[in-house]
Amino acid sequence: MPANPDVYWLALRQVRGVGPRTCRLLLEKFGSPERIFHLNEDEIASAGVPRQVARNIREFSNFDPLERELCELPRIGARLLRWTDDDYPPHLRHIADPPPYLFVRGDAQLSDPRCIAVVGARAASEAGRRMAQRLGLELAAKGFVVVSGLARGIDAEAHQGALDAGGRTFAVMGCGVDVIYPAEHRKLAEAILANGGALLSELPIGTQPLAENFPTRNRILSGISLGVVVVEAAEKSGSLITARMALEQNRQVFAVPGSPVGGKTRGSNRLLKEGAKLVECVEDVIEEIAPQLGIKLGPAPGSARTPKEKSMTSSANAAPDISNESKTVLNYFRAGEKLHIDAIIENSGLNPQTVLRILLDLELRGLVAQYPGKLFSLT
Repeated sequence: MPANPDVYWLALRQVRGVGPRTCRLLLEKFGSPERIFHLNEDEIASAGVPRQVARNIREFSNFDPLERELCELPRIGARLLRWTDDDYPPHLRHIADPPPYLFVRGDAQLSDPRCIAVVGARAASEAGRRMAQRLGLELAAKGFVVVSGLARGIDAEAHQGALDAGGRTFAVMGCGVDVIYPAEHRKLAEAILANGGALLSELPIGTQPLAENFPTRNRILSGISLGVVVVEAAEKSGSLITARMALEQNRQVFAVPGSPVGGKTRGSNRLLKEGAKLVECVEDVIEEIAPQLGIKLGPAPGSARTPKEKSMTSSANAAPDISNESKTVLNYFRAGEKLHIDAIIENSGLNPQTVLRILLDLELRGLVAQYPGKLFSLT
């Protein structure tokens, strides 16, 4: 039997008849793969797995290649993240078929629950690319982790937007974490790692990006996230598979509306007809996600308040516990006046990422409200 207990994690998934659901069933009953491999056939079958599967576990002996695979992980800067580890993504842990382990490159802590997936077409339109980049940037600037699949088009723009904001982004891959696909995204993958993000996959190192890998990959992409935003999707897009899995996992599904002319957005428009939340700006996403994180949003724009109440909130002294930077931003507002975000950035002398973060904090505190066109005012 192997000396390294991690070998048993890889081995369990290699046993014929043991998929993610069976792995979860066995782990919930017995606690660890090492213990499972030391049980007799009757004990394994008591978990409710078929007798033949129990027999396959008892007879498994091909541990040597798995030990060699684990030895390769440090060479490629990767680690094994187990289902029982504290750092395992919290939302992913509770889906019906979670991967029993993930191969992870990067130092990022995957336990952050504030993950939003942004997915869409590889052959995206220019408008779709701009929207994905904008969503990635603004979500990351407001403290969310942007999750996508490193593919061409929408995925790449969402990742890049998050990086432009100085935020973190996770790439969920349909190949081994040592195989960058497409190859031209090597620099993007390196930037993700350099900025505190992660590349992750359930597939063995060296696995090539075969078509059959991606539908099962998509359950991880949606499972790790609070919600999935589909920017552009044709009628048979893989992004629709991700959206369907998100619904099965009780995740929020969002879609950016597109022109009915042409086929690039027929799938995403159909999601809207079926009840997906329409997204025109990042606030449309945050408004739906906030309750899951225990965030209480401020009053909606236009909430009825008296002139006296509005003038009271015009002073930063109304919120003494906020930072000096936040007070600086607040002091630019006057009661009844709407300011564009560019004007706030220019006058404050702060960088865009800081201003976006401050405005979100002020909005959550109920001190400012956002209007269409990136306009803000005191509440």
